[in-house]
Amino acid sequence: MPDMSDLNAVLARNPEQAPKPIGPYSQTVAFSHYNNVSGQLPIDPATGEVVPGGVKEQAGQALANLRAVVEGIDHVLDDVVRLSVFVTDIADADTVDTVVASAFTGYVPARTTVAVAALPLGAAVQIDALVAHGEGTIPNAPQAGDLVKVVAGTDAAPRSPGSSQAVAFSHYNNISAQLPIDPATGELVAGGVAEQTAQCLANVKAVLQGIDVPFDDIVRVTIFLTDLADVDAVNEVYTTFFPDTAVARAVGYVPARTVVEAAALPQGALVQIEAVVSHGDGTPPQEVEDRHGIVIRANDTDAAPRSPLSTQSVAFSHYNHVTAQLPIDPATGEQVGGGIADQARQCLANIRAIVESVDHSLDDVVKVNLFLTDIADIAAVDEVYATFFPGGVPARRTVGVSALPGGALIQVDAVVGNAEGTPPAV
Repeated sequence: MPDMSDLNAVLARNPEQAPKPIGPYSQTVAFSHYNNVSGQLPIDPATGEVVPGGVKEQAGQALANLRAVVEGIDHVLDDVVRLSVFVTDIADADTVDTVVASAFTGYVPARTTVAVAALPLGAAVQIDALVAHGEGTIPNAPQAGDLVKVVAGTDAAPRSPGSSQAVAFSHYNNISAQLPIDPATGELVAGGVAEQTAQCLANVKAVLQGIDVPFDDIVRVTIFLTDLADVDAVNEVYTTFFPDTAVARAVGYVPARTVVEAAALPQGALVQIEAVVSHGDGTPPQEVEDRHGIVIRANDTDAAPRSPLSTQSVAFSHYNHVTAQLPIDPATGEQVGGGIADQARQCLANIRAIVESVDHSLDDVVKVNLFLTDIADIAAVDEVYATFFPGGVPARRTVGVSALPGGALIQVDAVVGNAEGTPPAV
């Protein structure tokens, strides 16, 4: 049993120069070699209000707030490895891209851009980020400068000047969300959602092959759909890609998963797929013997709803990824009755059951993503949420969506610190 004082610790911070959180969450939560930054809204820190003006001004403020958080923890924007941009009008994406490009003039992170139904405070844009944390969070063991980013790309997948295809840091690879673009033509593939799903997944696979990483090293997938009714067609294609290898098929491994209805996607796509990928060989200058052979640990429990299309929690190295939870009672397999408070409580109870099934607690959660069909429900959700996270520690992203599976009002996913890490393969 390792000495607990030598394990990674959860480090939540709210830099003074950044806006105060508008709910029970922290602006950034570091664990091991990553900082998880909450969704940044276009709030003026001096007034606590959304800045006046249009999407250009809002994007500038959201990015300024992100910079304030990052610099407030002694990092720089070039330490960002993934940006997630949410707009309420996909036509605003080009304007937001121009603002973001002004902040990343050389290196560009991996990227996801999605239009959603609504954002908190009626904002037109929200930006969140995953930031490299080179010094890590092991007590009394600073590792500043220990690790470097590794940026990669391949012509076998679509390229974009606004994002890097893959950005690795420590034991994770962050892949830009893939649209159904044929890399040979630069255009959307012909056909419907099935053909588009196949192209998205083929693009993910091409990016991974370009960095010599097997497809089954994916630990989490997020699928953005413009029509939730398309999910069955997407799933039919999805199951032809997962599991991918004989080893994965033997154990029935599938990644953690979140499905989100988007209001719109770039280039009029019907589907976009984002992947988080384990990176067993790490990034230099780690010693080979310290980094090879770390294994994925997948876990399901009957205390939470099961699905053949996803694993409830997938751990790799010092992080555990929890599949999005709907307000389903695992005892009945049915959605709970009642309103938003009851549904939020069930979603969070399911998250807790999964986390406790792998010998962790909600104190280990570092990031929560909330999806609401009515953004006005956030006050009622926060009242319930605070009973599960009384310290307000996890970082958080909240978006409004027009629909959720089964007519649910809320869906919740989470990322959890895994202090003990996962062992090397024997």
